[in-house]
Amino acid sequence: MGYLDNSVVTVDAILTTKGRQLLAQGNFNITQFALADDEIDYTLYNPNHPSGSAYYGEAIENMPLLEAFPQETQMMKYKLATLPRGTARLPIIGGVNSLYNLKQGESQFITPQTLNYLGGNTIESSGYTVTVSDARLFSEFNGVGINTPQAQALNTSPIPSLGTAVSKTVVGTTINMRATTINTLFGSVNSLTATITIEGRDSGARITVPITVTKINT
Repeated sequence: MGYLDNSVVTVDAILTTKGRQLLAQGNFNITQFALADDEIDYTLYNPNHPSGSAYYGEAIENMPLLEAFPQETQMMKYKLATLPRGTARLPIIGGVNSLYNLKQGESQFITPQTLNYLGGNTIESSGYTVTVSDARLFSEFNGVGINTPQAQALNTSPIPSLGTAVSKTVVGTTINMRATTINTLFGSVNSLTATITIEGRDSGARITVPITVTKINT
């Protein structure tokens, strides 16, 4: 991690492991981007600044910016989102366990809901983006309920079984997953752990939960 000098406009882009994989396959194509304000401390906004309103946000504007790094659980945790006028409470993700424990070959589905959104609790019409940090833990990991070409391309992308840990992102209103049955993936340990990050595609609400897959000893 590093800091960028904010005296000039800088675009700093790096590729994740998944991005490098797609680049090597010739399939790397940026179609969407997101904005976030992870670095901003809004408590520094000072409406009592002696120099007037042009300087209320001076301290914020002079803060250093984080250098890009490929840790998806720590980078861009607070994406910018447009919410309906009159929203009094930030939307949050519900309908999700605080922890998932699966045995080898066991199946599980997740159907998130967004709380405090559009006047109540709802399943978002654009669905949810769900990323698992280590896709090798699953023989199946896909989303259903959203049938756009972009969602289908993500949902049908291959799942690595061995080698370096690679994340996988899917889109849907329900996420289906099935734990791996490959014993060699576990090596000398009896369980493997990853995280699942769920983000509402309309609201920007986000949650990250751990998931553990336990080896069945025979």
